[in-house]
Amino acid sequence: MITVLKNPIITEKATKITHLRQYVFEVETSSNKVQIKKAIELMFTVNVDSVRTVRIKGKNKVRMTKKGIMRGKTNLVKKAYVTLREGQTIDVVTGEGTEE
Repeated sequence: MITVLKNPIITEKATKITHLRQYVFEVETSSNKVQIKKAIELMFTVNVDSVRTVRIKGKNKVRMTKKGIMRGKTNLVKKAYVTLREGQTIDVVTGEGTEE
């Protein structure tokens, strides 16, 4: 169940929405909202209010090397925006859920 979560996303945009009780996680591309909700509740012992997901398509990349042009593509990434119930937080750095 916990293998659904890959890692938390700690960017400027992701830390701005923590005051709204929303946290961003990178998840497996095959996981659904119910699996994500259960994994968050088990791992951090908090109550999840809602889960929103977004799939980010891979980009085409081209670079010049000594052997010529190399073409490739980055992988598909799936993010989950998790909203917690009132009065609950997750400390993403230590990985602990708390109730205020």
